[in-house]
Amino acid sequence: MHRSTTKSSLIVVPCLNEAAHIEALVEKMRPSLEPLHAKIVIADGGSTDGTREIARRLAAEDERVLFLDNPKRIQSAAVNQVVAEFGSGFDFLIRIDAHASYPDGYCETLVDEAVATGADSVVVAMETVGLSTFQKATAVAQNSKLGNGGSKHRTGAAGEWVDHGHHALMRIAAFEAIGGYDEAFSHNEDAEFDYRLRRAGFRIWMTDRTSMVYYPRTRIGSLFRQYFAYGRGRAKNFLKHRAMPGLRQMLPLAVAPVALGALLAIVDWTAIIPFGVWTAACLSYGVWIALGQRNPYGPLAAVSAMIMHLAWSAGFWRELLAFRKRAMR
Repeated sequence: MHRSTTKSSLIVVPCLNEAAHIEALVEKMRPSLEPLHAKIVIADGGSTDGTREIARRLAAEDERVLFLDNPKRIQSAAVNQVVAEFGSGFDFLIRIDAHASYPDGYCETLVDEAVATGADSVVVAMETVGLSTFQKATAVAQNSKLGNGGSKHRTGAAGEWVDHGHHALMRIAAFEAIGGYDEAFSHNEDAEFDYRLRRAGFRIWMTDRTSMVYYPRTRIGSLFRQYFAYGRGRAKNFLKHRAMPGLRQMLPLAVAPVALGALLAIVDWTAIIPFGVWTAACLSYGVWIALGQRNPYGPLAAVSAMIMHLAWSAGFWRELLAFRKRAMR
């Protein structure tokens, strides 16, 4: 049972080309509006698939649903703009991803946890689920240590204070106190935000009372581009704050140099050994998933994980080299 609260919530849905999901998502959130004294803001980044028309219709049908144009397109800018224009008078900001699904009472549980713990931010665990063959394999990879390195917001954990997690709820006062998201980050804006949030003395609580389901990319190219952007975002975070990546990120960081070094095998065959070790380790883990967990997607999940490793590493090094080039100029 959820606690009654006089707190008010602003539910933000940044989106781009989500015509297939946006109406069902709003309907899912609608029962939370009255008990949480909430409004939903759909912040659209310039959709061309009919999302904007659906959002405007939903706003016209229910005064608690608002539509906002996001000319900067990226999610960090969308959330910042929503808080700037509508945040006054609300206590909590709840961030909802358009390409995800949520259990009943999700928003109420987040507010309950914030009130009970006094947390300035409540984050959640994220389970990845696939529908197509490649998407299912990628989901297996992202739910495994091979793909997530043991990240708590990927694997789930008992409720505890953490440094970072998948953004779900924030106190608007805390959000505004540190200046919101850094809009220079198109990806990893949440990790960069959490770094500043904790440096400012605010606290982040990972709840074990609710979670969300995420649907990964369905194609190799889009998965590679996504993780390439993640790698660049992590490098930007390092360059801005000199915050060293953790061990689980340091290991895949070596993948792009190792893959590049394998090209030297035409000169010296031993150059391919590190690349071979990495490949064998990933494929072996995939076989273990297939046999140990009786999951037929294990071997293909290893391939998805390798794409993620390589893309993330390439993106990180790309950003570092670009920064060095700018600094030399």
